[in-house]
Amino acid sequence: MSESSLERQDQRQISPDLSENMEYCKQVMGNSNDLMMRPLQCLHKWPAVMLYIDGLVDVQILNHSIMESLLQKRDLPEFSADDEHLSYLQNDILIASDVLLVDDMDEVMNALLSGSAILLLEGSVRGLKIGAAGWEDRSVGEPVSQTVVRGPMEGFNENLRTNTSLIRKRIRNPHLWIEEREIGQVTKTRVAVLYLEHIVDQEIVKELRRRLDEIDIDSILESGYIEELVQDETRTLFPTVYNSERPDTVCAALLEGRVAIIVDGTPFVLLVPALFVHFFQSPEDYYQRADISTLIRLIRYLSFFIALLAPSFYIAISTFHQEMLPTNLLISLAAQREGVPFPAFIEAILMELTYEILREAGIRIPKTVGQAVSIVGTLVIGQAAVDAGVVSAAMVIIVSITAISSYVIPENGLSISVRILRFVLMILAAAFGFYGILIVLLITVTHLCSLRSFGVPYMSPFAPLIQKDLKDTLFRVPWSRMKTRPLSTGTPNKTRQTTKKTKR
Repeated sequence: MSESSLERQDQRQISPDLSENMEYCKQVMGNSNDLMMRPLQCLHKWPAVMLYIDGLVDVQILNHSIMESLLQKRDLPEFSADDEHLSYLQNDILIASDVLLVDDMDEVMNALLSGSAILLLEGSVRGLKIGAAGWEDRSVGEPVSQTVVRGPMEGFNENLRTNTSLIRKRIRNPHLWIEEREIGQVTKTRVAVLYLEHIVDQEIVKELRRRLDEIDIDSILESGYIEELVQDETRTLFPTVYNSERPDTVCAALLEGRVAIIVDGTPFVLLVPALFVHFFQSPEDYYQRADISTLIRLIRYLSFFIALLAPSFYIAISTFHQEMLPTNLLISLAAQREGVPFPAFIEAILMELTYEILREAGIRIPKTVGQAVSIVGTLVIGQAAVDAGVVSAAMVIIVSITAISSYVIPENGLSISVRILRFVLMILAAAFGFYGILIVLLITVTHLCSLRSFGVPYMSPFAPLIQKDLKDTLFRVPWSRMKTRPLSTGTPNKTRQTTKKTKR
């Protein structure tokens, strides 16, 4: 039997002796200075103690909604049972909105560490948990990693309740159900599951509940923990769980029949099931006209193939298939490479690794010196490398267009997958030319078709082919023709809109 199971069985009961309870809390918390214990006389009659964690409670709520009501003098009724005075305090005295009974010291400690205040009375084996959370949060601001030109500029923050309210504000429907649970034996992180009950496939919800309930881990510090623990397949380069810090993106997914997972402490919300086509969609696609959105989406798919294949194509052509190039272009490339000491493969690897190092440096370094690093990186990769004869000008162009194309992909998870797979393609292209590229592409497509996200085929609606869902894949048809929800999610409520005939 695990230690966590033993801890759950060994639940310490609340003692009727206040001093014993106070000593236990001090011992468990290691005499931490932020554990506050305020002895008082409730209604000037009952000896009691108020427990709370300094910094986790709102002092205004504590003083005005709790202390003032407890310390007032008033005529009290006679109580025959031991717990009647607790019920009287809970229902008739305390004006705080969230007041619940607690039965053991485990509940007391969990409530304290969640920002609640605890009221314990002398002679009572139960206590009152009073909602008074008030820690500092980052205000709702503009999304950092998923920006748009047109659309809402609100983004999630690190507070779970703020994030659920941003979704409630947009979907004012009682069928939006929120289930909360605590995951992590040490951190006890709150995790919320959101879905529209009349739209979602209940089998997906059941499967998600099962996977979340099976998680037994010490800590959940970010939604990436949950993503890795609930995904269908771990041995894949491609993300099968979507994440977003935009409330409008999450609301749109919920309205399609998908499920959102919000983790307290992170602004990134998970969405399941996640299909391959979802990673090419941007919320801005639905705020502009269909023709503009379609053009931009086609550019994204083109950029995906450029970021994936451009270096390997250059290596294969320049090493094995020179006959594919026009004579003038071939002579120009040969003249550029005349003074380069490395073959095309080594040249490409050096440039790609240099670019990856610069990309990581740009993320980690302070913003005040970021511009200087970008200038130095541009000079090193560009003119200086060509003048030194380390790389050819054509390779600089290939790496540059590859880097720019990788930024066009809206979701960073898929962009990272492309970066990894690009190196594999480069190695096979250097060894076998176009045959090597074809082998990797065939294996990749086969692998993609075998993936599933919560039981849904990853390449839907292409494989298996669902013709009605093609309206929002490579192309985005006008809203007047988006009458049904995506069928790949298994939603029982397929109708998104109906056409009303009006006389003109």
